[in-house]
Amino acid sequence: MDTDPDRLQLSTEEMRRLGYAVVDALVAHEEGLADGPVGRRAPREALELLLREPVPEAPGDPLAMIERIGRDVLPNTLHVNHPRFFAFVPSPGNFVSAMADALAAGFNVFAGTWFAGSAAAQVELVVVDWLRQICGLPENAGGLMVSGGSMANLTALAAARHARLDDRSEGAIVYLSDQTHSSVARSLAVLGFAPEQVRMLASDADFRLPLDSLAAAIAADREAGFRPFCVVANAGTTNTGAVDPLAGLATFCRAQGLWLHVDGAYGAPAILTEQGKAALAGLGEADSLSLDPHKWLFQTFESGCVLLRDRGLLLETFQVMPEYLRDTERGLEEVNFGNHGIQLTRSFRALKLWLSLQVFGLAAFRNAIARGIALAELAERALRRSGGWIIVTPAQLAVVTFRCALPGLGETDADALHARIVEATMAEGFALVTSTMLDGRPVLRLCTINPRTTDEDIEETVRRLTETARRLARSSNDPAHPE
Repeated sequence: MDTDPDRLQLSTEEMRRLGYAVVDALVAHEEGLADGPVGRRAPREALELLLREPVPEAPGDPLAMIERIGRDVLPNTLHVNHPRFFAFVPSPGNFVSAMADALAAGFNVFAGTWFAGSAAAQVELVVVDWLRQICGLPENAGGLMVSGGSMANLTALAAARHARLDDRSEGAIVYLSDQTHSSVARSLAVLGFAPEQVRMLASDADFRLPLDSLAAAIAADREAGFRPFCVVANAGTTNTGAVDPLAGLATFCRAQGLWLHVDGAYGAPAILTEQGKAALAGLGEADSLSLDPHKWLFQTFESGCVLLRDRGLLLETFQVMPEYLRDTERGLEEVNFGNHGIQLTRSFRALKLWLSLQVFGLAAFRNAIARGIALAELAERALRRSGGWIIVTPAQLAVVTFRCALPGLGETDADALHARIVEATMAEGFALVTSTMLDGRPVLRLCTINPRTTDEDIEETVRRLTETARRLARSSNDPAHPE
């Protein structure tokens, strides 16, 4: 190194070399992604051998460390932006978003107060308002950027507790379906709700929250002296892409004096498309809404957002003003996002979505979302043609679930086969699918939201899944030739 490491500073030329090396690595990753494996899950023992070492006392070569990261760290991860990563909910990302992250990190922008980051706060106000408009909430709605859906759900439910219960949760009941994301239950636990204060209702045949069951549960709880206060609805479940009856739930909750929180972390951006707009009718009637732009708005991690119908509730819920921050309170026109949520120390998360929309335009996002919906429909057709699968839930909001139905394969054998298919596809590396449970049975699932996925990627993935299922089924039936 050319400079004194005690100052924690590289020379101008060293900074440039390091920066070029990082950008070159990112571009190479982006350009070569489709031709490589979907990633690798390394065993703990192997990674201990690669990475366990004492804290370095002496300085090292930054370029050599970049090479080491590329050799030992990044290959031993799953590439959630890979065009054939169909597991969980992918994060397709985009290069512009990554570069915005680099700028925000490099300038080390503090986005907690207007005093320290006025332009960052203004960009966040703009981005949050864009999301408000997209989702159809009224003009007095607002929110803030958070790390992801988990923090968005926690923030929204905290505001609901404050607004409807004055932060006193004794006897209060929250209602949700058995398809609701686990982050909601975790958020409620953090907020002090005991398990018996959460009513998890069985979903209907389409895996949606049934209004009649909800109404009956609320009536019974009121009769028993409890305080129903909040309903959590899904705008695109992780399991199947199902959307709860949002318009009906909004009307019901308004009549009953209940808070309606909509978890749209996965599916809400689909409202940009005609198909999604029909499926998500009533989304703008929510009292609060969570979104994850690092999913279907193609941003890098971490990028979440929470929207409230009454944006003033965030400040009422979270503001705590210690003496050492008194200089940051300078008038209502200066928004301190650190007082609108849990985090005071906040990175400049809004910049990447702002820059992505400025560079590509909203129409490109609309088309990319429509592409994801169409890819799941293509996958469903390919699965039906293959003859080895039954469709459990048809393609909806870019998710399709299916189950192995090879001739002579019993239900119990099929149950065991699905986990082996997931492991086999992981080992092969061409594509990745995962399983979930529906009606007590394992199913496989494809989530096809990456706009860089090709039709050929879908067709070849289905072909390989079918071939793998048949091979594994044969090996299970032939003890002389185990897998």
